[in-house]
Amino acid sequence: MLLKGGTVLDPAAGRSERLDIEIRDGRIARIGSDLNADIQTYDCDGRFISPGWMDMHVHLREPGFEYKETIETGCSAAAFGGFTAVACMPNTDPPIHTRDVVEFVIERAEQTAVDVYPIACVSKGREGKELAEMGDLADGGAVAFSDDGSPVQDAGLMRRALEYSSMLEMPIINHMEDLGLNPHGHMHEGSVSTRLGVPGIPGLAEEVMIARDILIAGFTGGAIHVAHISTADGVELVRRAKEDGINITAEVCTHHFALTDEEVERTGFSTNTKMHPPLRTQTDVDAMKEGLRDGTIDAICTDHAPHASFEKEVEFAAAPFGIIGLETAWGITGREIVDAGVLSVEEAVHKLCVSPRTILNLDVPVIRQGAAANLTIFDATTRWTFEARHIRSKSKNTPFVGREMVGRAWAVYNRGYFVQAEV
Repeated sequence: MLLKGGTVLDPAAGRSERLDIEIRDGRIARIGSDLNADIQTYDCDGRFISPGWMDMHVHLREPGFEYKETIETGCSAAAFGGFTAVACMPNTDPPIHTRDVVEFVIERAEQTAVDVYPIACVSKGREGKELAEMGDLADGGAVAFSDDGSPVQDAGLMRRALEYSSMLEMPIINHMEDLGLNPHGHMHEGSVSTRLGVPGIPGLAEEVMIARDILIAGFTGGAIHVAHISTADGVELVRRAKEDGINITAEVCTHHFALTDEEVERTGFSTNTKMHPPLRTQTDVDAMKEGLRDGTIDAICTDHAPHASFEKEVEFAAAPFGIIGLETAWGITGREIVDAGVLSVEEAVHKLCVSPRTILNLDVPVIRQGAAANLTIFDATTRWTFEARHIRSKSKNTPFVGREMVGRAWAVYNRGYFVQAEV
């Protein structure tokens, strides 16, 4: 096929120019101006063509919870959102704590347009007691380790995990929460939770764990990655740690720079405003944006967390945490980050494409003749309303239905598959 007239945006190479791209047999055959060929042609005028994006924090639910999501439906949602790669968390059933489960996930994704990279457990069964067989998991294809959803509470276990993972040159991704400081809360602890009478989750619980892991990472030299950072003080801790030379990186979810805890009250306790970590305050939202601007926060992700309708359609306190996010990631980023002048298009794409793969020690796709075609076609200006019909996930739990988006992913090409985002 021939992609005509798009602006080729390659953040890693510093390239931004209007070019045509000819693809044959899954590889980039030619790049140039005014190319012609008697093959399928796609008009990319007014759109960007970048290396394919990656979401480094998603929950695909398979194996064990296929009623929420499958690898196939999760990859469909990813492609609609402009992603050609995802890294999936291990809180499945069985958990991704043995090599056979790692290989199962990779095999299940082979017939999709999306590369799926499993993140394996830090501990066996995600129980926080005994290290998983990290070397064997890495040999099977795991790209990082995390007990996501079950923070590694034991400092000694975290130390050993960082020591082993550093030998493997792989990061530990921790859900940053000291559970002793979270008295079974359901939203951010603050003035809104107090007014509503809802038990809260203090930002302190996140910050104490970040501080602990910074110290352990400094001691061991291991790579620690902060999952879904959400507090202003947490961002400041990461900022200082980077200045001190600690091997630390961080990601932020799109909902944590788009919504505040006031959304819980505004929506009348919609369970689609319940996520973990919770929506915080406007001060925290502003800190997320500043962290993206100054480089403290390396990557943008979604923490795509599908739940079935019967699980979410209950009272607020009984509902599980989490929302889907793959389909809305770029539209929210465009509205809150690019259109607002926090980052340029190129800088935002860097945090969606280059940084996630760099953190996970994966090759970053390149746009050059002879390379495998791994591309996202998108714009940064289209204003559109996200509707339920746009959801490709098996679950529908999102607070963004009916919300305006700015910027749209139009198509992806990867593994020889060209997938257009049907609207």
